[in-house]
Amino acid sequence: MARVAVFDVDGTLVDTNHLHVTAWWEAFRQAGHKVPMHAIHRAIGLTSADLIAHLLGDERDRDEDGAIAAGHKALYGTYFDRLPAFQDAGALLETLANGGWTVVLATSAGGAELKALRRAIDADEAISASASADDVEAGKPAPEPVEQALQLAGVPAERAVFIGDTVWDMQAGSRAGVTCLGVLCGGIPHSNLAAAGASAIFRDPSHLLQALPDSPLGPA
Repeated sequence: MARVAVFDVDGTLVDTNHLHVTAWWEAFRQAGHKVPMHAIHRAIGLTSADLIAHLLGDERDRDEDGAIAAGHKALYGTYFDRLPAFQDAGALLETLANGGWTVVLATSAGGAELKALRRAIDADEAISASASADDVEAGKPAPEPVEQALQLAGVPAERAVFIGDTVWDMQAGSRAGVTCLGVLCGGIPHSNLAAAGASAIFRDPSHLLQALPDSPLGPA
């Protein structure tokens, strides 16, 4: 039976977390909210709705949510033509696909944003499918994005490995019953990823590529 490597995208394959932080910070500022950047950084990886709720709380004026999310979307969209993939991100996906793995993306991004991220990775032939925010009712840390990726690949959880950079990724993968690997390039500390369920942690895609033979992503 095939095995599937499920990848988060932002902060895992593409160096976008701090771009998101800046865009969210400005969107909150424009709406009259002073939200510190370090708090926004820890919330990256949640869906827009969940991120706003996480940072502003249940007592917020929810009528503002749509405008804040739209502000972030517009600000972040200015980077679409120059999103930087991490070194060897595309090579990692291609190596896995050539080695018998089915590669699927599981991301909170959708639509034009996901297209921009895939352009940055530049490894479309290696990617079998993507489970985006457009495809599920609940985003990470709920397991649905990972479960959707498994359904797309037709592979059970015990034959899957999920790679991500945030606590939300590790929680989603753990709840879906898959092996979770963390990467540090999104800026979340090693200890946080390990506590959230990462069975092994790597610096970035390049480090993981070098370590493939001895990792849970070894030859299928």
